[in-house]
Amino acid sequence: MLANEVREKLIAIVTKANFDDSKTERLVYSYDATPNFQSMPDAVVSPRNTAEVAEILKICNQHQVPIVPRGSGTNLCAGTCPTEGGIVLLFKQMNRILEIDEENLTVTVQPGVITLDMIHAVEALGLFYPPDPSSMKISTIGGNINENSGGLRGLKYGVTRDYVMALEVVLPNGDVIRTGGKLAKDVAGYDLTRLFVGSEGTLGVITEATLKLIPMPETKKTMLALYQDLNAAAKSVSAIIANKIIPTTLEFLDQPTLKVVEEFAQIGLPTDVQAVLLIEQDGPAEVVERDLTSMAEICKQEQAVSIQIAASEVEAEALRTARRAALSAIARLKPTTILEDATVPRSEIAKMVQTINEIAEKYQLEICTFGHAGDGNLHPTCATDARNHEEMERVEQAFAEIFEKAIDLGGTITGEHGVGAMKAPYLEWKLKAEGIAAMKAIKLAFDPHNIMNPGKVFAKDSKKRVVITR
Repeated sequence: MLANEVREKLIAIVTKANFDDSKTERLVYSYDATPNFQSMPDAVVSPRNTAEVAEILKICNQHQVPIVPRGSGTNLCAGTCPTEGGIVLLFKQMNRILEIDEENLTVTVQPGVITLDMIHAVEALGLFYPPDPSSMKISTIGGNINENSGGLRGLKYGVTRDYVMALEVVLPNGDVIRTGGKLAKDVAGYDLTRLFVGSEGTLGVITEATLKLIPMPETKKTMLALYQDLNAAAKSVSAIIANKIIPTTLEFLDQPTLKVVEEFAQIGLPTDVQAVLLIEQDGPAEVVERDLTSMAEICKQEQAVSIQIAASEVEAEALRTARRAALSAIARLKPTTILEDATVPRSEIAKMVQTINEIAEKYQLEICTFGHAGDGNLHPTCATDARNHEEMERVEQAFAEIFEKAIDLGGTITGEHGVGAMKAPYLEWKLKAEGIAAMKAIKLAFDPHNIMNPGKVFAKDSKKRVVITR
């Protein structure tokens, strides 16, 4: 529990209405969307502005109280689970769109802004913010930046880091810095903006962000390519990219995923095929038409049994919504759902899909595979039950092999979910000891007392997903 001195100082900053250390409130923020991780914070604090954040961090740094910045808690790496107690910092009151600059094509927001709310606001002006994580209806921009969130449109447009132009950040000692700006070019010193993007709240607290916007695409079309062979679907992905076509969206769903998503969404998805590619292109009408024709021909050459083009935007949106609902649909099957995001080069998609299937069979598990196939980011997902310890052991072993294979194929252990606590035991597989040491040196320089989201990114001894209680 917090020392009474610390408690009183924090209340003096944010008022009693914005400080809560009741058991109920602490329990609400003791976990995020990651299964099998839970730990009670000592208090939940909701600052109203940057000045209050700075004062909170000064006190916590002085008394070495852990700080966990938190958005909506939708992350899947236990990134916002307060595994070492301390304070959960909420941004529900720092949730304003501060400016939409149509001359410079930027939007400036506070960290608590809901992603989809911001997208709707800029689209009303004919502008476009491409990053579209599946959780965008409830996830916040601050959380997106901390996790460097991806999304369905990442293949063509990139991920969150590609749109962050400037940040206001409070450092652990309470200093406030500004990085970047509304500039097309800026090489004045280290690129601190990119350093903070994806840092998972381990280096400082983001209190404001300026994001790049682009003009709204003129038109878009969506199609489904159906396959009776998983490898054929995976090869189609590589063939489309090899033919120098970069679609907006190139998503992969295997049959187990199709079945549970269709049962959940009931929009008429085919469930009698082995795999589906959900493909979307946007841009000028003539380019969209040309690319869809070319991609359809490529898919047919790669043994697609059927090509279906959405007849309307309503139908296309239903398909996109169904894809975004894949995790929710699978989560209905069993009490525990483990969703991962091993990523490989696009050219290795077919090998990775085949390996996932072989590993699932080896460990007698049902693993649904879907994901952003166009950028190599697959989401093998296992419905299980944490109370079945023997099965959980098999799940752990299976995913360890999946990560190992991804690295062998030139990939990584996570493409968009982050490291947090869940992937920390595997990070050295990717970065080696020297890479870990370099990252720890950066962490120490910014946060010598290790108050910022401690216990994340850097591995401890265990490679288990465990429940941590306090």
